[in-house]
Amino acid sequence: MIYISALLLSFFITISLIPLSMRIAGRIKAIDFPDERKVHTEPTPRIGGIAIAIGVFVSMLIWTAEDNFLRAYAIGAGIIVLFGIIDDLKGLNYKVKFSGQIAAALVVVFYGGLKITKLGTILPDNTLLPLWASIPVTVILIVGITNAINLADGLDGLAGGVCLLSFCCIGYLAFLEGNTAIALLSLSLIGAIFGFLRFNTYPASLFMGDAGSQFLGFSLVTISVALTQGNTVLSPVLPLIIFGFPVLDTATVMLNRIAEGRSPFSADKHHLHHRLMDMGLWHTEAVFVIYVIQALFVAAAFIFRFYSEWMLFIIYGLFANLIIAAFFIVAKTGFTLKRRGMFDTIIKDRLRVLKEKGLFIIIFFRIIEFGIPLLMFATCFLPRAIPTTISLFSSVLMVTIVVVWCFKKTWLPRVLALSLYLLIPIVVYLSTDHARLSEFNHYVISIYNFFFVFLVFFVVLTLKFTRRRRGFKATTMDFLIFFVALVAPYIAGAYTEYKEVGGIAAKMIMLFFSYEVLIGELRDDINGLTFATVCSLILITARGFLGA
Repeated sequence: MIYISALLLSFFITISLIPLSMRIAGRIKAIDFPDERKVHTEPTPRIGGIAIAIGVFVSMLIWTAEDNFLRAYAIGAGIIVLFGIIDDLKGLNYKVKFSGQIAAALVVVFYGGLKITKLGTILPDNTLLPLWASIPVTVILIVGITNAINLADGLDGLAGGVCLLSFCCIGYLAFLEGNTAIALLSLSLIGAIFGFLRFNTYPASLFMGDAGSQFLGFSLVTISVALTQGNTVLSPVLPLIIFGFPVLDTATVMLNRIAEGRSPFSADKHHLHHRLMDMGLWHTEAVFVIYVIQALFVAAAFIFRFYSEWMLFIIYGLFANLIIAAFFIVAKTGFTLKRRGMFDTIIKDRLRVLKEKGLFIIIFFRIIEFGIPLLMFATCFLPRAIPTTISLFSSVLMVTIVVVWCFKKTWLPRVLALSLYLLIPIVVYLSTDHARLSEFNHYVISIYNFFFVFLVFFVVLTLKFTRRRRGFKATTMDFLIFFVALVAPYIAGAYTEYKEVGGIAAKMIMLFFSYEVLIGELRDDINGLTFATVCSLILITARGFLGA
């Protein structure tokens, strides 16, 4: 439960601070104005990184035990965020920015003891790097990856989504290795990014700014090195694959600039995401393609985590060269995506007709409108016992919802959503009690699990065919949600002792996503959903107090 708590705390802190950040962005002139190098066309606040950092820091301080590395990480990350804020507000030249990054790197190296000493079979007889070599190598890597993520922040949701996939991999590997501190820190970062991405997916209403992108890059490189350089059987080269796309993108762009006789730090629009858009892909499609590429890197990092260092280099090299070759061929042939091909004329046009006629949306929406609350109510029956503290908490939520429903109805959507976000993790976690589950028929449990997938399928169809212009809209972030929901139980299932973790994660994500879509589609007409939620809270309260 501590892992779920760390994730949810950072999520709620970040998502709560973002509206406040957006309000003050104009006053402090933290606005990103469009220019010839940028894709966005409207002035956009670039202050989201502060909310991300606060969400992570608070969750980390509460849930992780202190040690030198975590203290050093917090200090170093604080330096990164401070320099990033100044850069977002006033603008800094590259020398000052590098100075801040180097200072942060030196803190984690000397105070936190983070050093790259192991390179595995790359050095003869697994020789360790001497101190005079390990310190500059570590500092260069930290500064390099920090800037790689910063450079990757070129499209809405891009840097956040890529980092989220990487942190999912690092967090799960740390969990398997028994490294609780890094696992909790990774989950705190995941929660904060999820909270931020709802405001940053296309069209973004908020950017993370240099403070956010450099913070995520610094966090990514420090905790991945800490995980693989410690007492572990994981390959020390594994971070290369976890960094995946940002390293490939940065290396490609800088080599191109050098080949053209320019500074590798000069600005242009030759990043891979720019090339994808030059091919004719829309903004969301370019982000989606990069998400898929990074997801493949992350999957490869998990699958090949115990392989030799040379094998990992070969795997990364083959994959990277395949991607570069594809872009090279496209550039040479001048290929651009034709928008009126078979897919558009045969499939999209027919789907558009069905959407405009609204033939199926009523059925799809009714299924999720009644199915999701019923599934939640059924889940409340599964726990063997409800602790008294949970019953008290449920009763407080129930009374709060009823009072707001009766006296301040304009607050109801937010209060209801918050109550569901608090209720879902508790109920799903308690419902995994095997002693209680064994009382039910095996086929009943199978049907219960099937309905999770069944309802999410209709949630997706609802999003596809909805005619609402307001409410929840599908974004590239939903790929991240489904990637985690589908992959987590599969991976965890390979380890008997962790099998429940994947199921808990998948069910939580499915319910979060489904309720968010449902509330978005219902808009102000949420009386039925409110009544169903109150019924679930009454059931939990009664079971706890009655011992049923």
